[in-house]
Amino acid sequence: MDKIAVLIPCYNEAPTIQKVVEDFRKALPEAVVYVYDNNSTDGTADLAEKAGAVVRHEYQQGKGNVIRRMFREIDAQCYLMVDGDDTYPAESARQMADMVLQRKVDMVVGDRLSSTYFQQNKRPFHNFGNRLVRGLINTIFHSSVKDIMTGYRAFSRNFVKFFPVLSKGFEIETEMTIHALDKNFLIEEIPVDYRDRQAGSVSKLNTVSDGIKVLCTIFTLFRDYRPMLFFSIIGTLCELLALGFFIPILYTYFHTGLVPNFPTLIVLSGISVVGFLLYACGIICEVVVKKHRQLFELLLVNQNCHD
Repeated sequence: MDKIAVLIPCYNEAPTIQKVVEDFRKALPEAVVYVYDNNSTDGTADLAEKAGAVVRHEYQQGKGNVIRRMFREIDAQCYLMVDGDDTYPAESARQMADMVLQRKVDMVVGDRLSSTYFQQNKRPFHNFGNRLVRGLINTIFHSSVKDIMTGYRAFSRNFVKFFPVLSKGFEIETEMTIHALDKNFLIEEIPVDYRDRQAGSVSKLNTVSDGIKVLCTIFTLFRDYRPMLFFSIIGTLCELLALGFFIPILYTYFHTGLVPNFPTLIVLSGISVVGFLLYACGIICEVVVKKHRQLFELLLVNQNCHD
């Protein structure tokens, strides 16, 4: 088992990968640096190997797929994940690793947004997207995480080995954050400097398509992790819609004694029933989710006892 494993998922990062590997080997001499190449065509894997990294390959395209492979194959006490584009400083690596190894933090978040991100990043829609995702998740999960989508994190072994990776692409960071919040893992953040990509290094993140995927992930995990709130909101909207159209019918009945809109009344009754069924779904799913949380805690306890 490695003491510290530095995980670098890479796709066409030839201009920067050597520097990233060398920087993290200097910052953490005892660590093993793993570069997982994701079908690069620019020689990224060869350059990483020359710089001293252990190079492996993941042939399913997508950052989430790479992280899944890394978490399955590597066994370590502390995992440090960083992008291969040289946007994150290796100087913060020691502090992040020590927080996991000494203070037993489950996930250390390298917070770009409280540091230099908005000054360095030249893509305004990325800035808006980061703020939007942060606001949504902190509102839904009653949290105060400052940077949801950072690619610079450190993890405990418990987090890595009990994190079910479902995302395939760049939505993986959002999934990590929500999983940690839901399972009550200890999360701490440290501000880290962020520098924009150097000339010749191209971002693989598509602002629109990947942004939509992230929002869909939030929507799905909101349903899965907070079903009572999720279904209650939709159920309440159904009830308000039914009530809004029912009031004029009721008003007409009180003044004339007639119900002239029977088809509308029937539809509204159906919508109201759907609303109550959604409340019932929320209650049932909430019980199931609570049971899953209990089983997850027991699994962690049993694993730690065996270790």
